[in-house]
Amino acid sequence: MGTTLKVPYSDTIWDERETWSRDRIAAFQHEALGRQLARVGATSAHYGRVFAEAGFDPRDFKGVEDLARLPLTKKGDYVKGLAADPPFGSFRAIPMADAARVHFSSGTTSKPAPVLWSHDDIERWSDLYARFLYAQGLRRDDVFHCMFGYSWFVGGLGASLAAQHLGALVIPGGSVDTERQIDTILEYEPRCVIGTPSFMAHIAEAAARRGIDLAASSVEMVCVGGEPGASIPGTRERIERQWGAKMFDCYGALECQPIGWDTALQNGPTLAEDFIYVEILDPDTDAPVPDGAPGVLVLTHLDKEACPLVRWWTGDIVVRNAAPAPDGRTHARLEGGVRGRADDMLIVRGVNLFPSAVEDVVRAHAGTTNEYAIVVDDTMKDPETGFLKRVMLRVERADIDDEALGASLKQCLRDKLNVSFDIEVLDPGTLPRTVHKAKRLLRE
Repeated sequence: MGTTLKVPYSDTIWDERETWSRDRIAAFQHEALGRQLARVGATSAHYGRVFAEAGFDPRDFKGVEDLARLPLTKKGDYVKGLAADPPFGSFRAIPMADAARVHFSSGTTSKPAPVLWSHDDIERWSDLYARFLYAQGLRRDDVFHCMFGYSWFVGGLGASLAAQHLGALVIPGGSVDTERQIDTILEYEPRCVIGTPSFMAHIAEAAARRGIDLAASSVEMVCVGGEPGASIPGTRERIERQWGAKMFDCYGALECQPIGWDTALQNGPTLAEDFIYVEILDPDTDAPVPDGAPGVLVLTHLDKEACPLVRWWTGDIVVRNAAPAPDGRTHARLEGGVRGRADDMLIVRGVNLFPSAVEDVVRAHAGTTNEYAIVVDDTMKDPETGFLKRVMLRVERADIDDEALGASLKQCLRDKLNVSFDIEVLDPGTLPRTVHKAKRLLRE
């Protein structure tokens, strides 16, 4: 028996909630937060303890301003919760019999951390992803080629479920076997591909070596997530040129899937405000910042069941714009996507520097390949202040005979970022390629 597919709200909008007025969104969030906080306080051992220590009784919840009475939840808190009640942790808010899925973090900074989903969580996740893919332009008669990883990583299954929920034909390619990925694109003609920006750049580079012009392929949509990229103008311009397709930012995290994705307008990821309550806080004071000002994105789930989070500190620097979009969508969006990580910001002779700003310059500069690395170590620091005096940038030249690249790039970086870099120019193919999340900031 076939599955009945959801009928979209309109030709361009998946769900009526995307067009709610700001007043209706606020009223919905108020009611949802009241229910969610009461449930979380009663079912999550972690939040039951946190609420009690803060003197917070969810029954007394009056409005979103009450959230400020609760502490922020950070990655370290989650890790401690896992140790307190292994293996799934004290954040869990459902019986294990009701859990349907577990995904794991990459384990780059600590032991891989599990996050649970209930059956309803998966349905919600799938529908939200479908909403965003529909907003970007995916339709039921399209072929969707997923090049996110499926082993442990949350992206592959999430994206595949979403496209399937929407009604597209899914090719679960994964993030391996580059040559087969290229052959699959040529033979099965997907309209949409999805993966990390690094893998999309790698695929384009490998295709070019074979004399294949992906800009002449069937692909019209390149959706990317897992790392910054689609909202960085230089990267977006380069990958759109390589693929001859529009590139869309798909922003999520293991702990909160999804957060916000680009629409066809490409004007910044639109937040799922019927799924998450959003705060933008000053990274130093934790005080709210106004729309249009940069701050750290903090999220509270409105209906997540298995592993809900309250005031989750993402560490991502963003700028919110709550003005309605020209396409009729009313949920706030993140202008410029994720600007950087609060813990990745470098201070070079008093200048704040985010790796994403460096990527923008490098990717827009003629003569470079897709690969680069920012390198810092203790020898680059002022011994008195501890601040960086200089930064090393390793880049590859696309033309092995290009002797002027280092000087021209150094000048461009100084002009645009007001920072002087030591440039190490390498031959093409020197830096490691990645099929998953690239590590661009190296602390040696």
